[in-house]
Amino acid sequence: MERLQKVIANIGYCSRRRAEELIVKGEVLVNGEVVRELGTKVKSGDVITVEGNILDNSKNYEYYLLNKPREVVSTVSDEHNRRTVTSLIDTDTRIYPVGRLDYDTSGLILLTNDGYLANELMHPASKIEKRYIVKVDGIVTGYDVKKLRNGVIIDGKRTSRCKVKLKSVDKKKKRSILEITIHEGRNRQVKRMIESIGKSVIKLRREGYAIFDIRGLKTGEYRKLTNKEVAILYSLCRNKRK
Repeated sequence: MERLQKVIANIGYCSRRRAEELIVKGEVLVNGEVVRELGTKVKSGDVITVEGNILDNSKNYEYYLLNKPREVVSTVSDEHNRRTVTSLIDTDTRIYPVGRLDYDTSGLILLTNDGYLANELMHPASKIEKRYIVKVDGIVTGYDVKKLRNGVIIDGKRTSRCKVKLKSVDKKKKRSILEITIHEGRNRQVKRMIESIGKSVIKLRREGYAIFDIRGLKTGEYRKLTNKEVAILYSLCRNKRK
């Protein structure tokens, strides 16, 4: 058995200090009963509810940040025997990717066995930012940038406003580099946004996801998230939904 505030922190809901504050305020229930004593201990299987959210205390969670290479699929298995993102992580735990990156797209992707957090991160209401570097076949103009920022029509629906920066233009090769930050998660969204302005994507890399960036991770490398980072992700989801 472990102290309640430690369990809440280890699950990643918030820091231990914040958990203690919530316990004292009566925001934490164990098996349906309000608990206010900081010395309370709980065991695996006890139902812990924090601010109305039920936490899964039945297993240990794992969280990974991977710099996905190209030609790797964002699935647990693949019928064509292509490499999967889960095959790149050294763990015996059944983890799965949070969202997806296309087969030919590289960059940051989270993997976990925490279904609650994964669903929260992918829910449109959480508005988690995803930043991409896009190599475009064609000259991107200021008008194109403005159009992308304000939203373009995909499948009859306009995309949300987003951040777009024109990083460089090579007039000789007729190519451009864009930085695009979106919070939606439509299928092939960035590629289809570029197609909407009459151009195509040569290469696409996700360089940022929520609080994370690609620095320090070479292609194919990964690392575990810290408890603090997991707590921040939970907090981002809760704050966006308010």
